[in-house]
Amino acid sequence: MPTIRFTDGSSRDCPPAARVADLAGGVTGGAGKRKGAPIAALLDGKAVGLDAPIPPDGAALEWLFTGDARALPVMRHSAAHVMARAVMRLFPGVELAFGPTVGAGFYYDMRAPQPITDEDLPRIEEEMRKIIAADEAFERVEVPREEAARIVRGINQPLKAEHIETGLAEHPTLSFYRQGEFVDLCRGPHVPSPGCIGAFKLTSIAGAYWKGDANNAQLQRLYGTAWFSQEDLDAHLAALEEARKRDHRLLGKQLDLFTTSPVVGSGLILWMPKGALVRGTLEAFVREELAARGYQAVYTPHIGKIDLYKTSGHYPYYADSQFRPIVMSEDEQYLLKPMNCPHHTMIYKARPRSYKDLPLRLAEFGTVYRYEQSGELGGLTRVRGFTQDDAHIFCMPEQVEGEIEGCIDFTLKVLGSLAFENFSVRLGFRDPTSDKYVGSPERWAEAEGAIERVARRMNLPGCEPELGEAAFYGPKIDFVVHDSLGRKWQLGTVQLDYNLPSAERFDCEYIGADNARHKPVMIHRAPLGSLERFVGVLIEHFAGAFPLWLAPEQVRVLPVSEKSEAYAKAVKARLEAAGLRVGIDLAPEKLGAKVRSAQLELIPTMVVCGPRDEAAGTVSLRDRLDGDLGAMSLEAAVERLREENLSRVVRHKPKPLALPGDSGADGDDY
Repeated sequence: MPTIRFTDGSSRDCPPAARVADLAGGVTGGAGKRKGAPIAALLDGKAVGLDAPIPPDGAALEWLFTGDARALPVMRHSAAHVMARAVMRLFPGVELAFGPTVGAGFYYDMRAPQPITDEDLPRIEEEMRKIIAADEAFERVEVPREEAARIVRGINQPLKAEHIETGLAEHPTLSFYRQGEFVDLCRGPHVPSPGCIGAFKLTSIAGAYWKGDANNAQLQRLYGTAWFSQEDLDAHLAALEEARKRDHRLLGKQLDLFTTSPVVGSGLILWMPKGALVRGTLEAFVREELAARGYQAVYTPHIGKIDLYKTSGHYPYYADSQFRPIVMSEDEQYLLKPMNCPHHTMIYKARPRSYKDLPLRLAEFGTVYRYEQSGELGGLTRVRGFTQDDAHIFCMPEQVEGEIEGCIDFTLKVLGSLAFENFSVRLGFRDPTSDKYVGSPERWAEAEGAIERVARRMNLPGCEPELGEAAFYGPKIDFVVHDSLGRKWQLGTVQLDYNLPSAERFDCEYIGADNARHKPVMIHRAPLGSLERFVGVLIEHFAGAFPLWLAPEQVRVLPVSEKSEAYAKAVKARLEAAGLRVGIDLAPEKLGAKVRSAQLELIPTMVVCGPRDEAAGTVSLRDRLDGDLGAMSLEAAVERLREENLSRVVRHKPKPLALPGDSGADGDDY
């Protein structure tokens, strides 16, 4: 007889066929938002519907009530089904694909006889409100797989039928959820009925492919979001609106930072002069740190023979995301470089190494290429060609933890210099049940132990190991940054690798103090990660208003009139001599118009020059953050700006946007 353990320490024995709902009688939540009967539950920490069976061995159970963020994914999955039901009422003949929760919302992929448009969304929402008001229960029905196939064919759902036949062959039984006339193949979980759904909004329509394969049928993806209260929904929609304003693709065009061209190719970035200045300034910062920390710069080609990547394991491990090989002859094939590390190992092997050479730190701003699916490309954050601030450290085993500490310190300095103060650390470990990892379990245990010890010793936030998140060759420390919109981005990374230098891979060696041959350990690290993605995140984090040290145009000189142009040019020259990037506005406009133009272009500082300034050797400073700073000597203004530039001060630290509680995705079709 299974035993259920409750959060208050009590327990209860259940009949073998019991479901969670059988235990819910008389259970109510507390005061405030969490009140009423439970709408879902956690069984051993996993969100389930009240229709879930009690495990034969029992479980720990915690009730989830309206208002609990942990119940949001269950409620949103139910909202996805309500949306699908509404669509099928309004558009007869719709074929359904998959409808999971994702992030702060949900979507459903479908194929309609006529395309659904944005203008149709209000009608669909209205029909959803009718379904929610009727509050018909979600009823789970489990049937043998063969019967499930007959059911979906009988209700004219060919995509579901194909999935049962090709993707669910190992499932002897399958489940449906029925609500009135609507029946859908789904594993759940769901709330008891649509009346549990709070405030919702359909947000957009996008294209999709059946099972994410561009060779399959093209579908439409309807996105929505749902929250327990209108207040939470309004806060989320406000965040979405702010995100739209900060969209780096929009700001990148407005501020003339980067562009793309279908003639060049999708996912291949063309950096405009201003964007190149931002990127180049970041690179200069990193190069300065590299030199101070004992790294040596190297350069490697953009292609390599395919055998190089077969030896490293990148081919065929990542064959699906790589460009196809360049075939020169039957025995000579090349690959666009997917990673820099195989090239750096060959630099290490170019001559004999002694323990006195170690640690050897090789660094490169190396451009690599991945063939991302066209539907996954997005501005700078998902591209097909990107540059990594990559480095590889070859060291002795006893040097590993010290080198990892240095890599973490490097990454922390980079993030701090750009006001990324809210971040967490994810330890990516091997999943012992997976066959995608190379190397012995003993080596993996040694490597995982080393990075966890260092991360905890340095008191990094997070540090909880996540199985299955390791690179195929070793465990890693990923820095997950939270931007000012509350979104999470994996940027910097440190990876520990005992496998690529091994005899089975590149057979790297060094001569130890004992005159014997030894295998070095390899550390992969990239504080920024992809420069393209980092700049994209940075644009949105600062809403395009870069701090002075990073802005492509740091200062703009504004002569009051034509009479002051000569003095303004002299001021510009003096500022440039101090190492600042300076523009000048000589347009025949009034000063107010020039100031507004500089503000719209998000210039950090304006230097105003008039006849009296020229006579006194002064200028008037106008700061983007602090407004009018008044008149001061030219030398004082130059020194003030020079010091702020050299010290890389971030005076404007973006404040995180307050958002209601949220949780990750849960709830899916099969």
